[in-house]
Amino acid sequence: MSTGLSRQECAVTVLGGPTAVIDIGGLRIVSDPTFDDAGPQGYLTKTAGPAAGEDAVGPVDAVLVSHEAHPDNLDGRGRAFAQSAPLVLTGPLAAERLGAPAVGLSPWTGHRLPRPDGGGDLTVLAVPAVHGPEDGERDADGNVNCEVIGFVLSGRGLPTVYVSGDNASMRTVAEISRRVPGIDAAVLHAGAARVPAKFDGRPLSLDSRRAAAAAAVLGVRTVVPAHYDGWAHFSEGLPEIELAFHEAGFSSLLRVAPHGVWVPLAR
Repeated sequence: MSTGLSRQECAVTVLGGPTAVIDIGGLRIVSDPTFDDAGPQGYLTKTAGPAAGEDAVGPVDAVLVSHEAHPDNLDGRGRAFAQSAPLVLTGPLAAERLGAPAVGLSPWTGHRLPRPDGGGDLTVLAVPAVHGPEDGERDADGNVNCEVIGFVLSGRGLPTVYVSGDNASMRTVAEISRRVPGIDAAVLHAGAARVPAKFDGRPLSLDSRRAAAAAAVLGVRTVVPAHYDGWAHFSEGLPEIELAFHEAGFSSLLRVAPHGVWVPLAR
């Protein structure tokens, strides 16, 4: 894409992998930027580049980084993009490693962004995420695999949007639903990422059936799937996601568009 992504009133587009652009409240927010071309990334392999690069995305108001420890959520060009943004919201440990302009948010803490549309503030709430099975071994900081957070975006007159990050835990989804009722839309990382050496190869992010279950638990009207392609370690893709939502009777909730195409969001 070379023509750029035109500003939207309230919409989201997935560029490939976990990277989503969210236009909301007059703000442009990018989650988990990954802009490198296809190729090896340490022990992972990127199989496709993004539908739009940094120039097409243009200036942003904030970057959300669910975690910076793995290149499939923050690759080389994505890291440079984040560090050139006016604000990066991420977990406390990731913020220490990234440095300015990163601000660390522990789960259930928020950050307010003034809205250019005159509607007050957009609140970005950090929410928990578990990057692997519930019974996975935890590190010294109590994290499975590594520190990961998700985000909930909300504001007066706007849809409330949940961005899951690499969460595999339905217990965590239930807790978010209980503590943040009324979520309208969810961007779910739903590729069932697996690495054979970790947790007996069990999923490190939502699989298709858990994504459909998460939609039910959250009570959302819109689900935008992300992080299901572009990397070799995803064990499920769009066909499995569409089948799981069909079998659950939730096909009408799923909003699938080609990468780089906008999906409108509404309350």
